Amino acid sequence: QVKLVESGGGLVQAGGSLRLSCTASGRAFSSHAMGWFRQAPGKEREFVTAITWNGGTTSYADSVKGRFTISRDNAKNAVYLQMNSLKPEDTAVYFCAADRTDWRTTRDPYEYDYWGQGTQVTVSS
Repeated sequence: QVKLVESGGGLVQAGGSLRLSCTASGRAFSSHAMGWFRQAPGKEREFVTAITWNGGTTSYADSVKGRFTISRDNAKNAVYLQMNSLKPEDTAVYFCAADRTDWRTTRDPYEYDYWGQGTQVTVSS
């Protein structure tokens, strides 16, 4: 079992930055690739980014490429999402998730076994 807790969300003006953190407890954190997803009101949960167990491979949704950066620190059992040049359309609840494998950066939310409770990000225009 892996418990995930996100933090770092908040209200920011368009063009601003936020850094989300997700800390894990339970089973070996480095056994899991990690992903970030987001869900806006009335919309389906969508893939944002993912990273393999050692950070060697990352993947980004086209909508955030060049603005968001995922990273992880296995010694701290943490994964981060640095969000720059934020836009109002980035407003959503952001979730971190642990993949059942360690080697891929899948965009399919059904391939992730563990989820955090989410943190709200609101970008004002």
